[in-house]
Amino acid sequence: MKSEFMLALTQLSAEKNLSPEVILRAIEEALSSAFKKDGSSDQNIRAHISPQSGKVRVYAQKMVVDKVTCSQTEIDLSKAKGLNPEAKVGDMIEVEITPQNVGRITASTARQVILQKLREAERDAVFAEYKGKEKSIVSGMVGRREREQIQIDLGNATAFLPSGEQIPTERYRLGQRLKALLLEVHQGSPLIVSRAHPDFLSCLLELEIPEVRNGTVIVKGIAREAGYRSKVAVFTPEPNVDPIGCCIGPRGNRIQSIQKELSGEKLDVVKWSENSELFITNSLSPAKVEQVILSARQNLATVIVPDDQLSLAIGKEGQNARLVTELTGWRVDIRSRSEMEALGAKEEALTPEPPAATTTPEEIPEEEEEVEAEIQVEAPPPEGAKIRFAEDILTRVRAAEKKKPKKSTKSKNGGVLSEDEQE
Repeated sequence: MKSEFMLALTQLSAEKNLSPEVILRAIEEALSSAFKKDGSSDQNIRAHISPQSGKVRVYAQKMVVDKVTCSQTEIDLSKAKGLNPEAKVGDMIEVEITPQNVGRITASTARQVILQKLREAERDAVFAEYKGKEKSIVSGMVGRREREQIQIDLGNATAFLPSGEQIPTERYRLGQRLKALLLEVHQGSPLIVSRAHPDFLSCLLELEIPEVRNGTVIVKGIAREAGYRSKVAVFTPEPNVDPIGCCIGPRGNRIQSIQKELSGEKLDVVKWSENSELFITNSLSPAKVEQVILSARQNLATVIVPDDQLSLAIGKEGQNARLVTELTGWRVDIRSRSEMEALGAKEEALTPEPPAATTTPEEIPEEEEEVEAEIQVEAPPPEGAKIRFAEDILTRVRAAEKKKPKKSTKSKNGGVLSEDEQE
């Protein structure tokens, strides 16, 4: 028949989800700490509890010496041999110092330390169980709200869902069962879960789609705005497998199951391609694309769409363009066909005309060559020569003209007119 101590130990083990050995060791450490605080801090004290009877015994380690100077840490050789016949000077032996009556302060200290040790044992057990399970899905029930975070009861542990990891469009009810992504597991810290992380969607795809789980369909990338819209790029090396059809499922039941878990979040499944132009075109679905112009230096993709597809391609408040940029890694500039044509016409109008063709010496007309040949620069007069001025030259010309005979012409009346009269 089990003792009351063993019954209590078994019940506590079931409540805390800890083994009886772990709980017993935690209680012994707590009692050792409590008795050490009540006695001398110099003593090395160890408490031992009998699992069958629950009786507590306290031992202190003491050094064997010839002459005792400190009774709390030393023991006489003769007394030591009574406990252990093989004891000799310099040895450490354990001496029972179990108190007859435990004081109120010691009992209160022991209780607090026991609770603290049990909490530490619980955290260690949770860390050992969930260590290495990061980025996996856990399921639990919604507990109470603490400030901006929500407690999730996982059964054997409690996780916290911070406000930044919640889906903005969701409202959580007490007792509601939901799935979440195990985000952080640290020694001595509470578990942190997330429902807004892109990896949560990736895990849901693996959970609901067998082809993704066995590797036939590969998820190449996810762009997500939690609660509103997500884009998933998928690829398969198998030529006879449709990756998009595998994700949607018969009558869309697979993708609808994921959307239901995400509270109606819209999902676009697109086909991944090594060709960046084709990948960007697929990512802008459901909008139709006419042309994609890539600029690798600027990491910019200029996308031309029909005029009636511009708003659909950009999306509400630019949401579709943002998701395409996140998914493909290219900065996307979406323009309509008429806008590009107007921009092209404006650039042509602003383009300057090319300069007139210059003539080479071989193309100069012969007449111009003759004119240039007639233009000669008069050489300066030689040294010692007298410089002639314009007045001297004009005076000589006028004198020569006076010496010439005057020509006469007949008038209308038959008379002769002199040159002065003609003028």
